[in-house]
Amino acid sequence: MNDSALITTGLPIALTIIMFGLGLSLTTDDFRRVSRTPKAVAVALLLQVLVLPAAAFGLVKGFDLAPLLAVGVMLLAASPGGTTANLFSHLFRGDVALNITLTAINSVLAALTIPIITNLAIDHFDAQGDLGLQLGKVVQVIAIVLIPVTVGMAVRRRSADFAARADRPVRIFSIAVLVIVSAGALLGEREHLADYMQQVGLVTGIFCLVSLTVGYGGARLLRLDQRQAIATSMEVGIHNTTVALTIALSVLDNTEVAIPIAVYSVLMYVLATAFGYAITQRHADAEKSLNQTTE
Repeated sequence: MNDSALITTGLPIALTIIMFGLGLSLTTDDFRRVSRTPKAVAVALLLQVLVLPAAAFGLVKGFDLAPLLAVGVMLLAASPGGTTANLFSHLFRGDVALNITLTAINSVLAALTIPIITNLAIDHFDAQGDLGLQLGKVVQVIAIVLIPVTVGMAVRRRSADFAARADRPVRIFSIAVLVIVSAGALLGEREHLADYMQQVGLVTGIFCLVSLTVGYGGARLLRLDQRQAIATSMEVGIHNTTVALTIALSVLDNTEVAIPIAVYSVLMYVLATAFGYAITQRHADAEKSLNQTTE
């Protein structure tokens, strides 16, 4: 699968279209909004950029994952949130404006955090071969993550109508690419799939729940309101796995690195839905109890 033109050429092109579509949903005001909710943005970014990679590192060390699988989990931890996080936030009545702001900022930060965290992981776990993100590969990451977003934003500024019309097709395309690539990554390693699932299934499931819990719990601990906490939880807990898969398969050219990401991309939908329902139900029960007490 690593040598396939579909992966080496088609996947970066697909991701470019997806990131362009993300840019079509953003405006410069999404970046300016930071000044209006600085605490919420700072808390979410602190959790995502620092706490989450630390949690992922603790998990892969605790489960003693094979080096390439460990790198895959760290790459997943470094990948940003995305439009799926915005969708889940909307579904569970989070602060979607905060999600959009965080998505905008994370799209920029990811161009730096992904190479840094991934290279540190490759070095620490002594992953085999020339797997590292050297300068040329770092430039490639920046090109496929940052440039299409910027172009998409510029197009939206010139034609908001086109941006609105393109939103639904790009979202459908994004889901289709994720499904195809995840299935391809798993099938490409089908001989070792049972062993990999045993090794990374539990780790990626725990990582997803830890990410969601850290996002929500950290936000509440630092006194953000319920809607902001839900938004933070979804932004921190739901990663843009298409970005991570593209880097694993086409930039690092390694299917084994992609396995934890592919497994996570399946689990996150189930776990995020269950988690979102649990926290909103709990909040509703707490409000109901409070209202009964004050009556």
